[in-house]
Amino acid sequence: MPPLTLPRTLVTRILAHAQQSPEDEVCGLIGARDGVPEAVYPIANVAELPQSLFVMEPAAQIEALRRMRLSGEELFGIYHSHPHAPAEPSRRDLAEAAYPQALYLIVSLNTTGVLEMQGFRLHDGEVERVDLEVA
Repeated sequence: MPPLTLPRTLVTRILAHAQQSPEDEVCGLIGARDGVPEAVYPIANVAELPQSLFVMEPAAQIEALRRMRLSGEELFGIYHSHPHAPAEPSRRDLAEAAYPQALYLIVSLNTTGVLEMQGFRLHDGEVERVDLEVA
């Protein structure tokens, strides 16, 4: 399968969001128009333990999905960061994956120098790695 191309501006926004809270997981949604990802919707993490979990603030998540719909976008992806873990889905990430059509992006801050970002499809308890390309 060919790599999935993500616009550099979108990747830059996601990485910058992750770096804003290096000790806590950040999260958000990615909107696309005609299958092309173009918008990032950062959403507050309201988890009790944001250092190791993410829970999107429900009203903000609903508002982001509403804004997507109004602007003619569809949900393309869900992103979050792992401040102290690799860019791999955790058991909890897999158990709570509720959008099988969405790309799941995980950013790891647990690296030296360059941040790591990996893409996955999570469905029916299975993890499928998605090769990413930045253009």
